[in-house]
Amino acid sequence: MGTDILQGITEVAREHLGWEGEPLRGDMRLVEDLRLDSVRLLTLATEVENRFRVVLDEEDELAIVTVGDLVETVGRKLRRDRA
Repeated sequence: MGTDILQGITEVAREHLGWEGEPLRGDMRLVEDLRLDSVRLLTLATEVENRFRVVLDEEDELAIVTVGDLVETVGRKLRRDRA
């Protein structure tokens, strides 16, 4: 599931943020490596929610520093919803 989520996040980044860099990796930091400001972080969060049909609450968003954190959070939300 993690690979599918990472691929989906990469597609969101390319489509909605214009990401044209290297393929996203779990260790990439959203602010430092992807150079996302607050507006772009909000765009990413919103579009990831739409793509995966999950809701990221404020606590989730504060804990997400890397792409891997985002993959893990989305995966956890999806597993919870399917349980």
